Amino acid sequence: MNKPAFDVAETLARVSALTIFELRIEWRRLHRAPPPMRLSRDLLIRGISYKLQEKACGGLSKAVARKLESLSADPSLRNKSKPAPPISLKPGVRLVREWRGRTHFVLICPDGVEWSGRRYTSLSAVAREITGARWSGPRFFGLSKAERRFVERAEDRHAEA
Repeated sequence: MNKPAFDVAETLARVSALTIFELRIEWRRLHRAPPPMRLSRDLLIRGISYKLQEKACGGLSKAVARKLESLSADPSLRNKSKPAPPISLKPGVRLVREWRGRTHFVLICPDGVEWSGRRYTSLSAVAREITGARWSGPRFFGLSKAERRFVERAEDRHAEA
């Protein structure tokens, strides 16, 4: 690996000893723009440190820079990775899961779930009882997006009958 043209650690130590006025001058020199108003000394040091390290070691790859640019330009892409909506099964639905040679039936109730004659607050609590380990109840009972749609269609068919 090539040695940077200047010693980054030494330069960073020098920067941390500068006054706030000297930090603003250094910011202007590195960023080619005035620092944001009322930026704290700590944030000035961080911004300058980043620029110095970027200068010595290289910045973001072109692909990452393009990705960041596209995300900032298109607001619809900002919340692309939203969490999955909570699973809401209607009361009366029965879930079946085989675990270690034994078939388990769970009945969805208005106030929780029922398994082996006992009430539980969640599918995860039932999965924990069955396996003895911390499982995601919906995952244990196979409620992925595709299977969720199947369960909902099955509920609709039973409601029509």
